[in-house]
Amino acid sequence: MHHVPAYILLFIALSLVQIFLLNNLVAGSFLCPLIYVAFIILMRLDTKPIVLLACSLAMGMLMDTTMGVAGINTIATLLIGFLRPTLIRLVSPHEDLREDGIPGPERMGVSLFWSYIVAMVLLHHTLFFTLEALSWGHLFRTLIRIAVSSCATLLLVWLTERLFTAKISARA
Repeated sequence: MHHVPAYILLFIALSLVQIFLLNNLVAGSFLCPLIYVAFIILMRLDTKPIVLLACSLAMGMLMDTTMGVAGINTIATLLIGFLRPTLIRLVSPHEDLREDGIPGPERMGVSLFWSYIVAMVLLHHTLFFTLEALSWGHLFRTLIRIAVSSCATLLLVWLTERLFTAKISARA
């Protein structure tokens, strides 16, 4: 319960960065980093599924409202919120990872953590950009957008994890 203020700040910070910085980034039509997924990725391992889905819904609806899209963010964010416990079980054979704590390279190991965030980001971005294109005629363009945006998002999620867990560790 004592981590709730840190997650509220993370929610606000990621939302503001996405809304005011990344949504206004003009770096070509292929680059569209979606940093807000880091909020779901970095939620504590012991988060109850209903709380995870409620947070996914809140973040998705906020992003849909600010980006002016009709439910695409909400659908993609709810998908990763729903599949997150299963993905953690799949990428991590260790029983102790289902206990309390924040997912990170120190807790999961670097390769398992990267597997986890790559799976989460690819799931989110594949659904997001597929729904955004809504056409098989733009398949090649959509695949490039998924690849380029996923790489940028992975870097931003990694940096967010480093900053977020450093702040938590310093206070704990």
